[in-house]
Amino acid sequence: MDALKTILAVDDEPNMRRLLEISLRQAGYKALVAEDGKQALTIIHTQNVDCVVSDLHMPGMNGLALLQQIRQTSERLPFIMVTAQGEIQTAVEAMKLGAADYIQRPFELETLEMAISKAISNNRIALENSYLKADQQPAENGLIGQSKAMFVLKQMIQQVAPEKATVLITGETGTGKELIAKALHAASPRKNALFVPVNCAAIPADILESELFGHEKGAFTGAVKERVGKFELADGGTLFLDEITEMPIHLQAKLLRVLQEGVVEKLGGNRQIALDIRVVAATNRDPMQAVKDGKLREDLYYRLNVFQLNSPALREREADVALLAQHFLAKRGALLADSALGCLQAYRWPGNVRELENVLERAAILSGGRTIEPAHLPADIVSACAPATSIVSSVITQTENTAHQFSIPAATQQLERQLIEQALSACKGNKAKAAKLLEISERSLWYKLDQYSLK
Repeated sequence: MDALKTILAVDDEPNMRRLLEISLRQAGYKALVAEDGKQALTIIHTQNVDCVVSDLHMPGMNGLALLQQIRQTSERLPFIMVTAQGEIQTAVEAMKLGAADYIQRPFELETLEMAISKAISNNRIALENSYLKADQQPAENGLIGQSKAMFVLKQMIQQVAPEKATVLITGETGTGKELIAKALHAASPRKNALFVPVNCAAIPADILESELFGHEKGAFTGAVKERVGKFELADGGTLFLDEITEMPIHLQAKLLRVLQEGVVEKLGGNRQIALDIRVVAATNRDPMQAVKDGKLREDLYYRLNVFQLNSPALREREADVALLAQHFLAKRGALLADSALGCLQAYRWPGNVRELENVLERAAILSGGRTIEPAHLPADIVSACAPATSIVSSVITQTENTAHQFSIPAATQQLERQLIEQALSACKGNKAKAAKLLEISERSLWYKLDQYSLK
């Protein structure tokens, strides 16, 4: 359920203020009233306000002057001007100054309610569009995999997605924790609102607080205008806090308060903004060890760990390597030879899915966008897939001396020769490119060519 929106009605006539206050409450809003512009500014600076409805004609500070004062500190607070009949020119001037709309006296209360709803909705859409243009990354195609580990993970996501409970995602670096958080958001009732990711390890500590909670204009040196924080931006949606154990301890305390009370205060301000968000956090550390090491507050850990999801390492889901490879290569139009796929499936992948994607991107470049062979893969991956029996058989067929049938040096030399031949073939005889592919110097390649009589 969305947090209650607060509307400030400004009018110097007591009867009109009372009528507006009652009508706004009946319409489902929290109503605040002010008798003039000065009192209105005091309320705006001390309380959270979602929209201002102000009469034009007031003693001291009229509606236009109030609008100008508000725009000096807030560029986005929706403002609706109430004018008398025949004051169209003044209404146009108000729109130029940044008013969201205007209505003329006398007006129906339904007209006012529609204007408020439209102003708040348009303001939210503008805010979301600005965020999507600046920060949002293209969405991936979801979680890829049919292994048992992925089946269990997907089931757990479906179970917790409809709830509002905070979720803690654990797993090694490169396993796709953000993709899991996106899948959780997409399966939840919040899917039409924003998914806002924040990498706590990638943002300097002195900037992270403003990034999360926002700040008022003039809150610190360089704060030339109001900033909307990621918490406020995610209102109605999901906030994903990646690498939560890298967040400074003093900010963890502030985060805990937000989670417990459901309100946030911007830096330099004292207005409490009520929020309706779901928080999903992630870490590549063992959470309990992080608590022992002083990297994670214990009370915050228990507040985040209402429901835990584990992102499985790629070595635990060997059956998914082919599907992932197909997904990554589809972007480049390259194919994967069965021999190369065997190497990928035999490798342990310490860097997990991220490493697989990077390896395939490199291989696709080396193959010229055609079929990827083992020669296009890094040497450590190729060596992981070379079956000992095939190497031994190859050595046996080339020597009659049974004493060398199980010789490691002989098998190593045979594999090295095969790799060099494959690299030269893939590079069409270009020795500089072949040396780069083999990850050795060109001088070393010339030496080995002579050693194996491959010139």
